[in-house]
Amino acid sequence: MEPISLPEPGIPAGDSSSVPQEKSHVLVGVTGSVAALKLPLLVTELLKIPGLEVRVVTTERAKHFYKAGEIPVTLYGDEEEWQLWKGRSDPVLHIELRRWADLMVVAPLDANTLAKVANGICDNLLTCVIRAWDLSKPLLFCPAMNTAMWEHPITARQVEQLRGFGYTEIPCVVKKLVCGDEGQ
Repeated sequence: MEPISLPEPGIPAGDSSSVPQEKSHVLVGVTGSVAALKLPLLVTELLKIPGLEVRVVTTERAKHFYKAGEIPVTLYGDEEEWQLWKGRSDPVLHIELRRWADLMVVAPLDANTLAKVANGICDNLLTCVIRAWDLSKPLLFCPAMNTAMWEHPITARQVEQLRGFGYTEIPCVVKKLVCGDEGQ
């Protein structure tokens, strides 16, 4: 099966600029951490980089923390995965996104999705993309959770598991958390 072109909303498939430009493709994964509040800022900053095309894959829980209308790029969720595929010869979205992307950044990576990825569970669009990820391409992950969750011994093992897959951790920062605690 040939990879499909995933057009931007409102742009008919097949439209192209008169001058072909080589773009790098970044796929941002966002999960249900309160840090997902920063998704609009993250996408806006990425779009300032010349030659970069960005798309976002979201979990259902992440949608609680941002407004879809504030995301100026294509946003994919579980619903799109199931709408695209109707029959045997149809494209599979998580595979098409894997093919499209040159780099994946999962920011934030909540404790729940960290545990899923570390254990190979793929029960939503984002975890399916990660499970199918081409390990010759970079995948960056940014853990974000309450300090008590971060300090639990299982978290270190799960982070190490992701590093063992060849993924790159972007370390947590110390700050005042939304809950009022100070910590990572």
